[in-house]
Amino acid sequence: MTEQLDMKRIPRHIAIIMDGNGRWAAERGQQRSFGHQAGVDTVRRITSECTRLGVEYLTLYTFSTENWNRPADEVSALMGLVLSSLEDEIFMKNNVRFRVIGDVKRLPEAVQSKLNETMEHTAGNTAMTMTVALSYSSRWEITRATQNIAKKLADKSISAEDIDEELISKNLETSFMPDPDLLIRTGGEFRISNYMLWQIAYSELYFCNTYWPDFDEEHLHKAIIDYQGRQRRYGKTEAQIEAGE
Repeated sequence: MTEQLDMKRIPRHIAIIMDGNGRWAAERGQQRSFGHQAGVDTVRRITSECTRLGVEYLTLYTFSTENWNRPADEVSALMGLVLSSLEDEIFMKNNVRFRVIGDVKRLPEAVQSKLNETMEHTAGNTAMTMTVALSYSSRWEITRATQNIAKKLADKSISAEDIDEELISKNLETSFMPDPDLLIRTGGEFRISNYMLWQIAYSELYFCNTYWPDFDEEHLHKAIIDYQGRQRRYGKTEAQIEAGE
C-alpha cells in the first residue's frame, strides 16, 4: 500500500483518538490494562512510521479529563504505564521531540516529573513533534483560554477589539503547532469525544473499526491515502480550488 502514497501530500499534522484498548483486551479474556500495554507498542510503531513518512506533528489522545471517572485501579495502571512507556529510545532513535498538553497538575508528581524530564531531554530533536494529550479535554482547554484572555482584559494588556481567532488559538494548549490536517479515530466509534474541538474545524476525519492495538503501518497508510483522495475546500467551491483561487 506504500506505493499508493503521494509523498508530496503527507499530512503535516495527524491527530489520533486511540480507542479500543479495553475491548481488544476483553476479547482476549484479559484485563483492560493488558490492552493499554499493547496500545503502547502501537504508539511506538506509529510514531516511527509517521517520522519516516515526514509527518511533522503527531498528537495522541491518551487520557481525557473524563477518564478520571474510570475505576481507580485502571487509572492507577494507566499512570504507571505512562511512566514506563516514556522511554528515550523511541524519541532519540527517531529524532522526535516530546510535548504534552492537558491539565498536567492533576497527574501524580512522579508522572509530572517524568514528563518534564522527557520534554527537556528531547527538546533539541527536529524530525517530528509527538504530543500526548493527558488529563485533557477541549472544553477544559477552551475554558482555560477564555480565563487567560479575561485576565488580560482585566489588566488592560489587551482590549475587546484584540480578541480574534488568532488570539484564542495562541491561548490554547496547542499554540506551538498547526491545526491537525487529519484526525483518525480507531475502535469503531463515530464521535470526537471532546478532543481538539477548536483545532479540527477544517480537519479531515477518518474513522475505522480497527482497535488501537491492531492499528499498524498499513492501517495508517490507508488513512493517509483516504485523506489524499479528498479535496480540502475551507469554505470555497470545488471550482475555486481547481482554479487555484
